[in-house]
Amino acid sequence: MDWDSTKKNISEIFNVVVFDIQGSRFTLLTILYIVIAIWLLLYLSKKFSLLLQNKVLIKRIREPGARYSIATILRYLIVLIGFIFIVQSAGFDMTSFGLMAGALGVGIGFGLQNLFSDFVSGVILLFDSSVKVGDVIDVDGLVCTVTKINLRTTQVLTRDDKYILLPNTLLTKNRIINWTHNIKNSRFDISVGVDYASNVELVMRLLRESAEEQEGVDKTPEPFVRFNEYADSALLFTVYFWSSNVFRVENTKSEIRRKIFHKFEENNIIIPFPQRTLHILRNNDDAFFPDNNKK
Repeated sequence: MDWDSTKKNISEIFNVVVFDIQGSRFTLLTILYIVIAIWLLLYLSKKFSLLLQNKVLIKRIREPGARYSIATILRYLIVLIGFIFIVQSAGFDMTSFGLMAGALGVGIGFGLQNLFSDFVSGVILLFDSSVKVGDVIDVDGLVCTVTKINLRTTQVLTRDDKYILLPNTLLTKNRIINWTHNIKNSRFDISVGVDYASNVELVMRLLRESAEEQEGVDKTPEPFVRFNEYADSALLFTVYFWSSNVFRVENTKSEIRRKIFHKFEENNIIIPFPQRTLHILRNNDDAFFPDNNKK
């Protein structure tokens, strides 16, 4: 078999029509071109997004979450424009694409509402920056830090070091607490009860010192203590402090509690526990039928 015949056979294989959509004929060569072009588009757009985020925007925007949002939005725009160009250059009729989009819209109306809502919510999150990459949020009691925002899901890291993918609608429709939306440090508190015979001034000083001495507690604003209540079995105090390490603050609170315990122990300050007095009647009949003894 000569070379010309081989080339002719290969050309015939690549030009075999695989399928036809509304007059747009797709050959094996066309499909191969589209697959390679889309792969290159996704790869290059990702590289461009990282370059823009880490080299260009970092000089103008200090907030990492804002840089991520801008770079991601531009990446999606590039992918969208590039996809349209690839499809048109492959000979696909955009009129047919419009018909397919209409059919897809019908499908969305019947069975893909949640998926479509997640996409819209993803766009909203990227544009309004109410939740950004790096933010520490509380979603229905789940405290986590945002690591990545995609069009359909948001990737978060919990305090148990587990990655979870949350649907974007969960962040736009539900009530969430953003601990680091405007400022990077937040206020926390630890409450403790002491015996009624304790020196109030000493207790307040020891609580304040325990917070001030702990690594991870911000110096400004300074920690402070409140005498909150006369409870049934104890005097209740609360020490308030600020910390920038919001995501791992439970470790900081644990160390402060340990310091409080040791300082109280050294100064003979007792942390009481609830006590109850039980009165037991020896003769149940006397309890339920007190008139029996009178007979």
